[in-house]
Amino acid sequence: MARNQKDYFYDLAQKEGYRSRASYKLKQIQGHSDIIKRGDTIVDLGAAPGGWLQVAKELSGGRVLGVDLQKIEEIAGVTTYRGDITADSTIDYVLEFAGKGGVDVVLCDAAPNLTGNWALDHARGVELNRAAFECAKKILKPKGTFVVKVFQGDMFKDFFDDVKGEFVHVRAYNPQASRSTSAEIYVIAKKFLTAPIRKGQIYAVEITETGATGDGIAYIDDFVIFTKEAVIGDIVNIKIKDVKPNFGFADVVEKLTELPQNPRYGNPIRERTQTPLSADFERGDKPTKPQRGNASRDNYRPPKTDDSEENNNENE
Repeated sequence: MARNQKDYFYDLAQKEGYRSRASYKLKQIQGHSDIIKRGDTIVDLGAAPGGWLQVAKELSGGRVLGVDLQKIEEIAGVTTYRGDITADSTIDYVLEFAGKGGVDVVLCDAAPNLTGNWALDHARGVELNRAAFECAKKILKPKGTFVVKVFQGDMFKDFFDDVKGEFVHVRAYNPQASRSTSAEIYVIAKKFLTAPIRKGQIYAVEITETGATGDGIAYIDDFVIFTKEAVIGDIVNIKIKDVKPNFGFADVVEKLTELPQNPRYGNPIRERTQTPLSADFERGDKPTKPQRGNASRDNYRPPKTDDSEENNNENE
């Protein structure tokens, strides 16, 4: 076994019956960010050998699905599907599994087969991250959660910013169970947005109402936008400065004389093939929080300067 993997968390996994040392990464992410609630429907992308599936089932007690190109050995109470996360057939299966409520939490601890060439490995890793991200956007319910492992490098920030554009709260976190020599970090994104707007985009709108605090109110596809320094009757270009699940905030960029034919500017919003409907679950008591990760490492670490080879399977 390469690079002395039989460390503390490996030994603990063997003792406690988990399929990989990575199980403790999810336990520590849960302790840090409380990503899984009782009754949640969870999908784990790139789930083999199944360490995260075991923990997800323990924490939620709900419906859990693992997706991977490799076969996943049976886990009690867990459904598995052998398929490619970029394939429409896989998305269709996940949506059928989740039902009309959609998925509460999408997890991805997958990693590409590493070559030791840092630039290539980082690019291939981010490509995999983006595939998981696109899949998550199609299957998550409103206000859902997405957790994905990313290898740090010069493409990390762009990916992180793209995730921030789709969720209310996004942060990077490094659990204690990650090896100190690893460049991996976890992006934790909570409260998936289904709003028709995104932060930083510019729209042309007409102010039609006044809010309780005096801000002007405009609507984009029935979504409320509170706009400072605008009054009823103004036609303006606005720049979105913040987005919440049910409303947004904007500043006036310039005044217009009339609404243009196409009122949307900036980066277009990628259309989702399907937006799952919300589902109501009866939540039980929260599970006892497991050991927290190392708080001092709860940040974004710069990429490594050497080309030291990473282990090809971080799930071991």
